[in-house]
Amino acid sequence: MTASATEFSLADFFHGEGEDPLTPPEDFTWWRAETAWAASLYEPALSAAPVPRTSIAIEGSSRPVINLSSYNYLVPVKHPETIAAAQAALAEYGTGACGSPMLSGMTKLHRRLEERLSEFLGREAAILFNSGFGGAMGSLAGCLRKGDVAVIDNKSHFGLIAGVTLSEARLQTFEHSDPGSLNEVLTREQGKRRLVVVEGVYSMDGDLANLPALVEVAERHRASMLIDEAHSILTCGPHGRGVVEHFGLGDKIGLQYATFSKAFAGVGGFVSGRREIIDYLRCYSTPDGFSCALPPSAVAALLAGLEVATRDHSLRERLWANAEYFREDTIVSRLGKAT
Repeated sequence: MTASATEFSLADFFHGEGEDPLTPPEDFTWWRAETAWAASLYEPALSAAPVPRTSIAIEGSSRPVINLSSYNYLVPVKHPETIAAAQAALAEYGTGACGSPMLSGMTKLHRRLEERLSEFLGREAAILFNSGFGGAMGSLAGCLRKGDVAVIDNKSHFGLIAGVTLSEARLQTFEHSDPGSLNEVLTREQGKRRLVVVEGVYSMDGDLANLPALVEVAERHRASMLIDEAHSILTCGPHGRGVVEHFGLGDKIGLQYATFSKAFAGVGGFVSGRREIIDYLRCYSTPDGFSCALPPSAVAALLAGLEVATRDHSLRERLWANAEYFREDTIVSRLGKAT
């Protein structure tokens, strides 16, 4: 091949060639070899914890770096209370759950975390998932059916889109945080079961959903809503209950989903809502019923992390102070001096 590797992207090799689906396209193998240096920037091997000052392995040696790419932005990943809780649970329960929640994987720690999350959010029930992606996908695949319509903000996470695809519901998108665009889609899809899906804080741009205006449109069309609070749980709202609390709209949102991998500094995810729909999801959300439950040690750390994050407002206040400093005192001031 004579073309430059920079002219291609993953999209160019999505459709396989040849007779064997386990043999990637020949051009893909060439492209990966030609772009090996750029690819090496992904999946860096950390030599220490994902803390602000850590180290990564580069060409066989460990180098110190400032970590600006970690999810660990609220509860410290090495907080002594979360580590102690995980160690105690590891000694008592062992290394894994060794079963799906439906069979032998549920422990009293899992139940307690579900109860604490429900209490914290002021909702009736919650269900845990062993991955954030699986929870987003499983929540939508569990409640939507063929013939339904999922109306999703066009900047939503792929896990939400994957859930709609798995459910065989029809996927319709509306322009990012645009109530007029949402109104057009819901008007066009009248007469069907519709679920509006938004995020609290969008991961690529960092902006908050225009939730008050979107809720008003959804209510006018009698469409239910699910919000993905992956980046906003524990960080937004007076008590850290997410963007729904920030706008005072918790009672307007049918399902509130979030992950544990970000502000909790753990792993997994959960969705909360009315008891009836959570019980329904226990039966029809395949990532819950057909996956091993979260390790008890991870659950214990999450319980401790929730306590650490909510005993006062100090961690959240520090987070927002850091964000303000980064935006105003660093970047903006430097741009001002440059001009």
